[in-house]
Amino acid sequence: MARGAPSPADQQVIRELGGRGVVVTASQLEGWRRAGLLPRHRRRGLGRGRGSVVDTVDRVVVESAAALARHLRQGRDRRLAVLEWFAEAGLPVRPGAAPVPEPPIGAVRDALVWVLERSVSQRLVAFARSVAGAGEEGQDALYEVAGRLMKPYRGAANPALVRAALEAGGDVPVEAEGPDSRSMVHLVAAIGFGAQEVGADALAQALAASGMFDLTVEDWAQALGKAERGEGPPVDWGLLQQHADTAGPVRRASDEGLVRAREVLVGLRGFYGLYMLHGLLLPDTPAQAALRQRIDAWGMFAFLDHMIAISPSPVQFAESLAMCTEPLLDSLYETLMEQLGEDPGIFSLPGDDTGPVGFGETWMRTVRELSASGGAMSGGEDDDPGERASGQPDDVVAPQPG
Repeated sequence: MARGAPSPADQQVIRELGGRGVVVTASQLEGWRRAGLLPRHRRRGLGRGRGSVVDTVDRVVVESAAALARHLRQGRDRRLAVLEWFAEAGLPVRPGAAPVPEPPIGAVRDALVWVLERSVSQRLVAFARSVAGAGEEGQDALYEVAGRLMKPYRGAANPALVRAALEAGGDVPVEAEGPDSRSMVHLVAAIGFGAQEVGADALAQALAASGMFDLTVEDWAQALGKAERGEGPPVDWGLLQQHADTAGPVRRASDEGLVRAREVLVGLRGFYGLYMLHGLLLPDTPAQAALRQRIDAWGMFAFLDHMIAISPSPVQFAESLAMCTEPLLDSLYETLMEQLGEDPGIFSLPGDDTGPVGFGETWMRTVRELSASGGAMSGGEDDDPGERASGQPDDVVAPQPG
């Protein structure tokens, strides 16, 4: 065989993918192998001095090549494609579709670190540390840079309020009241300049903007004030410094830990989607209500709304996955899965034996009746509506027990 000619096994891969409308070349396949992204064909030895042969082409090779071809584009960095491949491999397999194999976990970790080190949050932390000794001028520079880099986001309106407004034919709330997400720059400033320099009031705004535990600015200010006066548990600001490196959790996580973090992220995305779709007149069931109650008991809806994107970019996926390496979100996911296991009938209406089919028909009928009666769902402008669950109901995949 001439040097550079594709092997019979590669020719088979190329033909099979071509039958799906996916065009790959032999040089691409070999380039992906050299990069450690595509497995080599398994060969069987023919005996001493007789070489080896590929009996059958491994399905993992074919599906891995298909995944790379889907996510790689001319001039695109391979690490972004690896992250999209890793995200896709964690989704439920569609009926009739071939399972997506896992990309090499080492390549996934490298891609995650590469993306996170270039994220807006990491760039702001690095800038804050670089101007830490510049006093008020340094702080002014940080806030000016943050104002240009950070996008404002106040949070979604409470789905229960949206639903009530739709059913009553009233005005639909556009967004939740609360601190702008750009207030979180105060945490970045605390990392660079120290918590004392930033002040308790600013830090309370930042913590409230994170949505954690559904606490208001006043709640956080009260808690920080008690800690400062010695009336409550002391605040370990060293933890803030420890978690300032967004790539740190990814570096520390085991290979299994990264896969688990993806499972947590995908699962929380489904639970968040169900919560949001309640506001879009999704037929309610006791199982859905129980899941919402669990999220409310943890005070985590606002945090999930801040973190979750239904159709995330690679950067959003990397940042959310890094968060999901933390025990808190893992525990929330386990709590919701336990509840789902206790009552899995999220798409089963009481007294209706038609199952998910009847459930879907009821939802569509409710929406049509609302439209016919003159009701309308309206909202403000959105920089990227594809990122919010309320704009993408078809993308929600409900987690399944087990």
